[in-house]
Amino acid sequence: MFPPREIELKLDVPVHNLPRLTDSSLLKGASKSAAKSVNLVSVYFDTNKLQLRQKGLSLRVRRIGRHHVQTIKQENGNAALFARGEWEHDVPAKRPDLNAARDTALAPLLNKKLCRALKPVFETHVRRKVFQIRSGQSEIELSIDNGKVEAGRKSSQLCEVELELKQGQVADLFKVAKMLAHEVPVQLAVKSKADRGYALLTAEKAAPVKAMPVAFAPESDVQCAFQIIARACFHHLVANQSLMLGGDAEALHQMRVALRRLRAAISLFSDMLTDPQTEALKSEFKWITDELGPAREFEILLKHVARPVADSERDGRGTALASRELRRKLEDALARARTAVESLRFRDLALDTAAWIETGDWMRNPDDAAGMLRRRPFEAVAAEQLRRQWKKILKRGKHLDRLDPQHRHKLRIRAKKLRYAAEFFAPAFPRKRAIRRRKDFVASLEQLQDALGELNDIAVNEKLLEQLGDGEDAGTKRHGGRIRKAFVGRLSGREEARIAPVLKEAERAYAAFAKAKPFWV
Repeated sequence: MFPPREIELKLDVPVHNLPRLTDSSLLKGASKSAAKSVNLVSVYFDTNKLQLRQKGLSLRVRRIGRHHVQTIKQENGNAALFARGEWEHDVPAKRPDLNAARDTALAPLLNKKLCRALKPVFETHVRRKVFQIRSGQSEIELSIDNGKVEAGRKSSQLCEVELELKQGQVADLFKVAKMLAHEVPVQLAVKSKADRGYALLTAEKAAPVKAMPVAFAPESDVQCAFQIIARACFHHLVANQSLMLGGDAEALHQMRVALRRLRAAISLFSDMLTDPQTEALKSEFKWITDELGPAREFEILLKHVARPVADSERDGRGTALASRELRRKLEDALARARTAVESLRFRDLALDTAAWIETGDWMRNPDDAAGMLRRRPFEAVAAEQLRRQWKKILKRGKHLDRLDPQHRHKLRIRAKKLRYAAEFFAPAFPRKRAIRRRKDFVASLEQLQDALGELNDIAVNEKLLEQLGDGEDAGTKRHGGRIRKAFVGRLSGREEARIAPVLKEAERAYAAFAKAKPFWV
């Protein structure tokens, strides 16, 4: 039996934008469910070892007026960003009623030891306003929660919007979210209140989120597999947004990785994704990738090339001028990236991508071939794709030493795509021998990708250095000659000297990769 599902979108909103939110045309046209706001106090329970958290479960008892509601939620991770298992029961007091949990996802954990160990671990205190919205034939409940999360003496602010589909079509949920995003700078959120509470409880510092493994049944069809893969990539992108806006360079890098993975997934499933909506989104993915790219490129040049050379320089006048110019260009590139991610265009892109994954036109593509592919068992399709990408790399890498930088870059992209495919498609090959071979295969592929990536960094660095020496802005006009003579020339020479040894390393990596056994046969 499938669990009851909560279909909900969460949006983070800055507290100072709450007046704009409540004055928005969307809420002015909605009916407020109660004359006054309601205060909600929710107590979350777990053991000292956080056994529920480890199983992706949360258990809370919420006081609403004079009665209490127990809620158990099953966090489904990347597999279902906007739909979670949820079980609610009225309970007589503020303690959990575990008899009411017998038919929930918590049931397998319910033994005497765990029941005795359950205790309050953190609380949320929020003031909630609820609005009922109709969109088409759908009924949507919009809640504004403003308050805090408390774990002992620690607390953190909480301000979010929840859009829950009570009845109707999921597409309408995204439609309402997009209308709201056009009036208020809200961000699509992937953290639940439970996530925030546990982070506070464990003193977990906010850190960039890396790509997580995907999981689906080996017998899944192609459509199901693609949705799970795309959700994982999308989660990876959105989960790093707040940190990136706060200036975290690694979070920006992880957003770029997420975009590359999502674009690779679309390419791997391209026979099924032939509709205009997908093409429009691909164009937007390229736009945001291009906006984030320069910041990462200047960071690599400054951190891995300019600083090591600068540290070894004794006569630092020209070095300081060039380093200062590089830092300024990096700051400009970071500002450009933040402006893009804060823009309405990116907010639209995030919501459009989420809607496309869940309810996109590609799922209703009338093309017979695409429809048949969506229903095919994924294992056969995965093996075909892996074999195809593998053969292309074997063919094009044979004469790696003869390739120019542009063709080496194309080979690197193919290697990256094959690596992502090997990671995406792993659940389709669950046998022990396949798992062992895949580990060796991916390890050899990573070495090849790293060497090709370093060659690409050298080519990009040389272009950036050329721009730095030939720049037309006031700073480089004033000190252009000094920069080129004192520093840029040495940096360029250093990069040129690296090409031969890195190319040899790439050739060795290719030879090792060519010997790796495919894991899908």
